[in-house]
Amino acid sequence: MTLRSPLFRKLFLGAAAVTCAAMAGLGFYLTRFTASREIESVRQKLEASGSILAAELANVGRERLEAWSHDAGQRAGARVTLIDPSGKVLADSEHDPETMENHAGRPEIREALAHTTGSSIRHSATLDRDLCYFAFRTNYDGQPGYVLRLAVPLEDLEVAERAVRIRILSAIILAALLALGFAFYFSRTLTRRIERLVNFADGLVGNPSQPALEVPADDELGSLARALNRTARQLHDLMENARLESARREAILASMIEGVLAVDDEMRVIFSNDSLLRAVGRKEPPPANFPLAELVRHPDLRDLLATVLRTEEPRRLRLRLSSFEPGIYEVQAAPLASPSRRGALAILHDVTDLERLERIRKDFVANVSHELRTPLTAIRGYAETLLEGAIEDPENNRKFLEIIKAHAIRLSNIASDLLTLSELESGQPAGEPETFSVGEAMEAALRTVESEARLRGVKLLRDGEEDAIVLGNRVRLEQAFINLLDNGIKFNRAGGEVRVRSARASNGKIRITVADTGIGIPSEHLGRIFERFYRVDRARSREMGGTGLGLSIVRHVVERMNGTVSTESHLGKGSTFAILLPVKEV
Repeated sequence: MTLRSPLFRKLFLGAAAVTCAAMAGLGFYLTRFTASREIESVRQKLEASGSILAAELANVGRERLEAWSHDAGQRAGARVTLIDPSGKVLADSEHDPETMENHAGRPEIREALAHTTGSSIRHSATLDRDLCYFAFRTNYDGQPGYVLRLAVPLEDLEVAERAVRIRILSAIILAALLALGFAFYFSRTLTRRIERLVNFADGLVGNPSQPALEVPADDELGSLARALNRTARQLHDLMENARLESARREAILASMIEGVLAVDDEMRVIFSNDSLLRAVGRKEPPPANFPLAELVRHPDLRDLLATVLRTEEPRRLRLRLSSFEPGIYEVQAAPLASPSRRGALAILHDVTDLERLERIRKDFVANVSHELRTPLTAIRGYAETLLEGAIEDPENNRKFLEIIKAHAIRLSNIASDLLTLSELESGQPAGEPETFSVGEAMEAALRTVESEARLRGVKLLRDGEEDAIVLGNRVRLEQAFINLLDNGIKFNRAGGEVRVRSARASNGKIRITVADTGIGIPSEHLGRIFERFYRVDRARSREMGGTGLGLSIVRHVVERMNGTVSTESHLGKGSTFAILLPVKEV
């Protein structure tokens, strides 16, 4: 892994390049220095030998110069040449002077004549090889201007330089290997530490609580490791706070009864809570960046969010959504600004119950006004008629008074039922709850309506006299039973039946049913029959003397006892009202 690291390769190759360049430069310098020292040593040797030979030259005659040059060359280990002031070679230890050209132009000769001594390294045309020359200006035969020159072949110098160069190169290679070894070690150590830092930094996002980095050295990487450890602790705290805030926000949004919908500037869903999903009829949360058009089918809601995105101004709208739970919603939409992109947020308030209550309130006001206006108008009309003289009419005055009395009784019944409903809806208990027998309450209700049933030719039947003890208000429950029985009798046919049955339900509750064989209730009215003043057949209901509040009282009484009431009806065949009440164990 380390050898494949780009950083390791860069560090190692850089160190290797620097090391090799430094060693190559050092080798070149040492080689040149050694060669220079070697040449200087040769020159010093030639100079010493030349000084000795120049002293001997004064005692050598011309006839002995050739022999002396050969002997001097052997003793000095160099080529010995004597040149006269004109540049003519008088003697040479390695070549016939008669065949040699004039040496007055040789650089070492000119330098010696000008400065006593001279030297040069050049190629010898006579011997056809490179030589190192050293020349002395000297006197011979009492005459000045003579030059004694000694020369050494460069092959000997090159052999000496080569030996030195081999030693230097060996030392350089050894030093380079050691330097590269150290470079490899430190590069690998450095890259491994950096890899640990990189792996630690990469793991901070996914796991900020991972163990802290070890800090083995007090250097720059150690300072970086300590900084990363501090960053990890701070990031861990920030992420924990973010998770906590996110969990709180999710819990708040999930528990909201209002639907929350957030979209981005491309009309893609970025958030929706459970209430919103229920409102649009979707069971599973949408995936990320889900198109709004596939989540919300209602065009008005999409147009509202598009308008908010375009104008960046809040908007509101009331609309009806058709879903598994159809309802009416008050939608408030506002722009959702963020540093990276725009969006819109919509809050859906379910106002279905408010709409229903508003409709019930309007219907209640209208119904109360209508219910009160009819008897009041009749009472006022007949009273005015009596006051205008009909009171003296023995044939009609009693009839008029009976009509006034009947309408007054009707007004009293309406007022009484309204007071009962008001008491039930207020939630205030009408005394302490008591335990009593359902069967006894039903028997009392049956006795109350027995005479009415006999007059209308309706049979009262009771099946399954299973009894149970319940907790509640006995008077109110008897009133509820009476209202159900009274409706079954009034809206029945001659010779019809009202059948009462009580039995234990599977969930441990007592089930009381009141079934009749009357005219039945159309299915479109079943959902509203427990509303105040709601009548299926208004004309017949008034004719029967009903107030339109009986079933509403039944529902409130049963709910106050933690029970439920339901209805089944078939037009022309009759209706069945079922009450479920929790049983009080004794």
